[in-house]
Amino acid sequence: MPSVKEIYKFDELTWPEINEAVTMGKIPILPTGSVEQHGPHLALNVDHLCANAVASEAARRRPELSLVMPPVTYGYVHHVMDFPGSINIHYEHFIQYTLDICKSLAYHGFKKMILINGHGSNHNLVDMVARRVIVETDASCVFCSWWQLLQVNPGFDKQWRESVYPGGCSHACELETSMLLHLAPQHVRQDRIKSELAKSNKLGSKFIWGDLFGKGAMGLIEWTSQYSDTGVIGEAEKATAEKGRIVFEEASANLAQFIGEYHAQKIEPRQRHQAQPPTFPLSFPTD
Repeated sequence: MPSVKEIYKFDELTWPEINEAVTMGKIPILPTGSVEQHGPHLALNVDHLCANAVASEAARRRPELSLVMPPVTYGYVHHVMDFPGSINIHYEHFIQYTLDICKSLAYHGFKKMILINGHGSNHNLVDMVARRVIVETDASCVFCSWWQLLQVNPGFDKQWRESVYPGGCSHACELETSMLLHLAPQHVRQDRIKSELAKSNKLGSKFIWGDLFGKGAMGLIEWTSQYSDTGVIGEAEKATAEKGRIVFEEASANLAQFIGEYHAQKIEPRQRHQAQPPTFPLSFPTD
């Protein structure tokens, strides 16, 4: 049997082994995603599949420091509901559900955790979850959407990206289609791959534009059907399995590197600065 040091999947441990993992300071990694449309050519599982794959590979590389959790597969997709197959979870339910997982981890003794998101409209929600973990427990929590890990090393985009910026990489695009061609080609209908740029990116506005790797000063999150006829937002036709391999390796390697950095990081103690101790508690536990 492999040792706790070698096991990197949280739900493959026993409860006594969880105690060992806590003592070792292992960091749980929770992938989050969605079940939603990704155009005529990609299956509904793209977001949670990609987040889980990156998190799992990073944990596999650093098993002595981390444990990947079973993913949160459903997310906030209200604005995508004009396309069949999209399964929406109310944003408050998503926040509370994900927060409950993190609080459970903190209760059992895990004092650092990582959220790896795979769905754009979850991003602000996992931001809130991470903040609330910190202020409502004694644990630390960090977060990112997995594609942000591709921006750690300057110039990396030159190794794979050919699509127009901005707009070529947004949804069911060059990036996501490449990832699926690498990770799960059986979930790609290759004869149906067709590019489509968002109508909002065609306005010529210097204020309203978007891409996974940048956006204009003004946010405009409309119903998906208002800015895409097919559900594709980007140049999917420029995707290849080789590009998917390149970006998967980069994201996983960078997350594995961060796990080591975060594991070694000292979490500074909280310092209250009131001259007199507060006379009533905050509306949630802080100690």
